[in-house]
Amino acid sequence: MRFLHCTEWRIIMGRLDGKVAVITGGNSGVGAATAKLFAKEGATVVITARREAALKEVADEITAAGGEVYAVSTDISKPEDPEALMQKVMDKYGKIDILVNNAGIIRRVPMHEMDAADFRRVIDIDLNAPFIVAKAVLPAMMEKRAGKIINICSMMSELGRETVSAYAAAKGGLKMLTRNICSEYGEYNIQCNGIGPGYIATPQTAPLREPQADGSRHPFDSFICAKTPAGRWLDPEELTGPAVFLASEASNAVNGHVLYVDGGILAYIGKQPK
Repeated sequence: MRFLHCTEWRIIMGRLDGKVAVITGGNSGVGAATAKLFAKEGATVVITARREAALKEVADEITAAGGEVYAVSTDISKPEDPEALMQKVMDKYGKIDILVNNAGIIRRVPMHEMDAADFRRVIDIDLNAPFIVAKAVLPAMMEKRAGKIINICSMMSELGRETVSAYAAAKGGLKMLTRNICSEYGEYNIQCNGIGPGYIATPQTAPLREPQADGSRHPFDSFICAKTPAGRWLDPEELTGPAVFLASEASNAVNGHVLYVDGGILAYIGKQPK
């Protein structure tokens, strides 16, 4: 086995050299993992979320690893905040090459019991906010006639399930927003694609993986492992490779596509009961 020289490794790891990437929800889970790998690939990463302490932790990790990061606390549901963020990034770096719309929330409530205000809140964060943030970044991308927008969609962009009516509605809409950005701005050499994660082991899904009071597995944990050919929950890091591909020049001819990184769930009918 031949070990790579450090300069060879840099060539392999430099797919995003010189790029400026804005990642919403960059304080944990998929957003934090994506920011860390983008930085390793040579990008300057701008991470944003509302919780400043968590943002700082991720920023400190990236800096300690030799990456360049700019952490900004932002409420992406307010149109003025993303606009101000993009202006800060433009003033500091002069360009925005990549946007990852990752921030999102979920409310697990039966539809007939869900308050309209809670439904609207999920739509606001998971669908309206990606529109607001993309709208804020598009002029800069149009001017330089290049850009990558990655929307973090979901299997619920394709499927329904109990208790997630608002989330499924938002993620289905985000899939179509992805396609429409492709349709409307492809002529500016802007590629907009989505990633549809399967069930990822993040703080958001932690309640679904916690053991029951009697020590048994959570029923939903058992269900997901049986429904996934991989037989397990996925790690946030497993989404970062596809994200790098969609952010790099390797995907210049890929537009309006949702790449499902789900361990095979959408291709699988599930195990036969014993």
